Amino acid sequence: MSNSSSISQFLLLAFADRRELQLLHFWLFLGIYLAALLGNGLIITTITWDHHLHTPMYFFLLNLSLLNLGCISTTLPKAIANSLWDTRAISYSGCAAQLFFFTSFILAEFYLLTIMCYDRYVAICRPLHYGTLLGSRACVHMAAAAWASGFLNALLHTASTFSLPLCHGNALGQFFCEVPPILKLSCSHSYLGLFQLLLFNTFVFSGCFVFMVVSYVQIFRAVLRIPSQQGRHKAFSTCLPHLAVVSLFISTGLFAYLKPPSISSPSVDLVLAVLYSVVPPAVNPFIYSMRNQELKNSIRKVIS
Repeated sequence: MSNSSSISQFLLLAFADRRELQLLHFWLFLGIYLAALLGNGLIITTITWDHHLHTPMYFFLLNLSLLNLGCISTTLPKAIANSLWDTRAISYSGCAAQLFFFTSFILAEFYLLTIMCYDRYVAICRPLHYGTLLGSRACVHMAAAAWASGFLNALLHTASTFSLPLCHGNALGQFFCEVPPILKLSCSHSYLGLFQLLLFNTFVFSGCFVFMVVSYVQIFRAVLRIPSQQGRHKAFSTCLPHLAVVSLFISTGLFAYLKPPSISSPSVDLVLAVLYSVVPPAVNPFIYSMRNQELKNSIRKVIS
């Protein structure tokens, strides 16, 4: 491949070479995908249907489920189809679209998790101001800002990445299109625009992470001061699912991108990519419904 203009398709990393293992991966990921569709779809339907759940916390949870569906639907169906049909190909435009949508959903989800942390902080530490700070209009504006920021940031990432000349073949070391594997194919050493964008995102992510840590320190201090055990249990039941989702999302993503080069290999990178792109969207609905009795009761009503 002399340059990116001659590339009509990319070759994704296969989960296995043997046909039996490919079919095993097909059924495994098909089951995970259907579980994610069922779990997130139930949460979206329940929150939309039950007027008792039309509160800021559940409004943000509905948006999180939509982002989970978008994230897993961007990467997994193509991997499932490739395993079934024993192929690795993805078109150039398909790769660009996959990179754009995956990046936009992932970034919007991180911003939304930060907003949900703010929601829990206000609800527990400043309950008298909850209706003022998190009115319906403010919630819509914050959710819209998270979605818009994710899409705008992803557009800049996609444009910067695919503007680089590619001359090191077309085989990606990942089962879906993302920035690092594509950069390895580039023959240009001029990453100034992309580096500035990544530097800005690092600054924003660090600020969001520090905000989450400080907020949860204040939340736990406030919860421990609640005199009744029932009150503490109720407060923890609304915070622990969000904390578990945030921990899973951040820990898998950070380890995948900041792991030591000594443990880097195609198989390790593949497993880590599954952990941060497939597992969180599939397990988030179960994490949120596990300790939330109100949500579980509403889901039972919807099912029945």
